[in-house]
Amino acid sequence: MIQEMKEAVDFLKSQTSVEPQIGIILGTGLGGLVSEIEVIDQVPYDKIPNFPVSTVESHSGKLIFGKLGGKSVVAMQGRFHYYEGYNLQQVTFPVRVMKLLGIERLIVSNASGGVNPDFEVGEIMVLNDHINLFPGNPLIGKNFDEFGPRFPDMSDVYDEQMIDLADKIASENNIKISKGVYLGLTGPTLETPAEYKMVRVLGADAVGMSTVPEIIVARHMEIPCFAISIITDLGVPGKIKKVSVQDVIEVASRQEPKMTKIIKELVARI
Repeated sequence: MIQEMKEAVDFLKSQTSVEPQIGIILGTGLGGLVSEIEVIDQVPYDKIPNFPVSTVESHSGKLIFGKLGGKSVVAMQGRFHYYEGYNLQQVTFPVRVMKLLGIERLIVSNASGGVNPDFEVGEIMVLNDHINLFPGNPLIGKNFDEFGPRFPDMSDVYDEQMIDLADKIASENNIKISKGVYLGLTGPTLETPAEYKMVRVLGADAVGMSTVPEIIVARHMEIPCFAISIITDLGVPGKIKKVSVQDVIEVASRQEPKMTKIIKELVARI
């Protein structure tokens, strides 16, 4: 695996002179942040040695190298999911690669279903914790000691300074944000009413099919993490409706400018 990572990194270094300080992973319907990036180089996933290829229609599938808020960034326009048939090591392979490229922080976005009864469709939630209910952990197997310890501490997964800064930025721009716990499930089915109830009973505010594996691997490497979610549908009794992927993308796209504003300012100020 290490050799495969190095092959990917060597190739990417041959394609760009950008030395990224910050890694960004863009979720479903949230790829518009790329329009705010001063793009220097773009590399399609299918050109990168050993890189997975996104199979989801709403995920573009390329690495964007450039400048955002005065910082050098690498952005994943399209991510990988366990439900696509990849194992958790493959899903998180790009995070390892970004670390080897030099990133010092990771910012992740996603679309999720809200189970907190106070939430509304379109709510923007900053993650302050998560629950891993994927069938496994990306750190199972051989530990890469050069990246991190066998038993990494997860008591402060999401960086409090970045959360506080995002709070301040949102307040300055009259953007309402909430904070909460995200629970990761495999998908690709959306949850049943009983499953939504289970998610809430377990202590989560939102549920989705991504983010948790990538964050686990980033924290293994002691990369400070920030994650933000747009609540695209509700799993609250009495408010559950049939939802299509198109519905999710539509809500995410509508709220994306606010999320983009927060992330752009966050990158500029950290």
